[in-house]
Amino acid sequence: MANDANTVFDLVILGGGSGGYAAALRGAQLGLDVALIEKGKLGGTCLHNGCIPTKALLHAGEIADQARESEQFGVKATFEGIDIQAVHSYKDGVVSGLFKGLTGLLASRKVTIIEGEGKLSSPTSVDVAGRRVEGRHILLATGSVPRSLPGLEIDGDRIISSDHALKLDRVPKSAIVLGGGVIGVEFASAWKSFGTDVTVIEGLKHLVPAEDESSSKLLERAFRKRGIKFNLGTFFDKAEYTDSGVKVTLADGKTFEAEVLLVAIGRGPVSQGLGYEEQGVTVDRGFVQVDGEMRTGVPTISAVGDLVPTLQLAHVGFAEGILVAERLAGLPVVPIDYDGVPRVTYCHPEVASVGLTEAKAKEKYGDDQVVSLKYNLGGNGKSKILKTAGEIKLVQVKDGAVVGVHMVGDRMGEQIGEAQLIYNWEALPAEVAQLIHAHPTQNEALGEAHLALAGKPLHAHD
Repeated sequence: MANDANTVFDLVILGGGSGGYAAALRGAQLGLDVALIEKGKLGGTCLHNGCIPTKALLHAGEIADQARESEQFGVKATFEGIDIQAVHSYKDGVVSGLFKGLTGLLASRKVTIIEGEGKLSSPTSVDVAGRRVEGRHILLATGSVPRSLPGLEIDGDRIISSDHALKLDRVPKSAIVLGGGVIGVEFASAWKSFGTDVTVIEGLKHLVPAEDESSSKLLERAFRKRGIKFNLGTFFDKAEYTDSGVKVTLADGKTFEAEVLLVAIGRGPVSQGLGYEEQGVTVDRGFVQVDGEMRTGVPTISAVGDLVPTLQLAHVGFAEGILVAERLAGLPVVPIDYDGVPRVTYCHPEVASVGLTEAKAKEKYGDDQVVSLKYNLGGNGKSKILKTAGEIKLVQVKDGAVVGVHMVGDRMGEQIGEAQLIYNWEALPAEVAQLIHAHPTQNEALGEAHLALAGKPLHAHD
């Protein structure tokens, strides 16, 4: 294996997704000589198979719903159906524009891009495309792929993953979505907007089970109203082909049939066969183990993103990649508080949260030390104008800071920025209540919820 012209980079990054390219950009900005190795397209899952294209589909679905429902706003419009090829053209155009921008940005920072599938060959080198790339430090950022279950073969036709769903050349007449987490409910929402008859199967007690239970129940109520069916609390047993699609059987014997089955049970780390364990990196159930500063047990190797057992979110990958680059450049860094990371599920209605659920807060502080408040969006003028329903729930340590903000309703993802500051700055309800929020905005609802929690409700009942 030939060395790369005797060049030794300061940082060699294996994987050009969110965590990898963020580390490359920040490292180069700080004066590090960076090489970024990527076998596919720069931007990784988020840009090409995740965050961006799924949100484009969801927005197309939102437009379809608005066309159907326009008369309630006094606007006469005719909905003539979904042109799925045109939807894909719109989606791919968004992705393409962002991809070109990212490629140009990396070039402007003078990051060396190396195309090909890399493999860790020593604690300070990666082999790729017949050459050995040496680095003083290696960052592993190889991301994740859709998971399946034993005996459940994803064929890309009738039984599909989210990757296939993003490129499906038709709107299925009916679909079963296996998994009621973020990926599952987002596709269920988009497909329903496109006209698909959707059933979600979730083995746990609620949809989006990682969220506060009140948020899950509100989403379930909204999905029922939209005609999205779901079965909760019973696990999958098997899937088999029928003449026209797929039949799914659950552990209790209940069966469901549809044209397609989307397997949306989460994503697994890409770590197998890449030389990690051979070079001393500790891997547990596929995840590379790291400390609070993203170091592995090998001094010259760090890891970030979906490859490590932290929240599988693009913005977490960004933050972890930046942390590694700054640490290697000699800057002081602080471990990430993952409870303080904003979380958004972009279905209709949206689910957004930051901080602790009420249940986790009670586990941490004690049942009698936690109070909560719910503010119904029915009292918010802008939400009434938009005809969206939902609520904002605040979780507070008694006589102390707000430790959780949980929101359900259209556009709630756009309100999570202030909620993030409230949690991370350990704000008291009275401190937030002093801030003046613009009227009429949905953001105002967050302020009103804190007014109520501070004991001086305005557009809310005592």
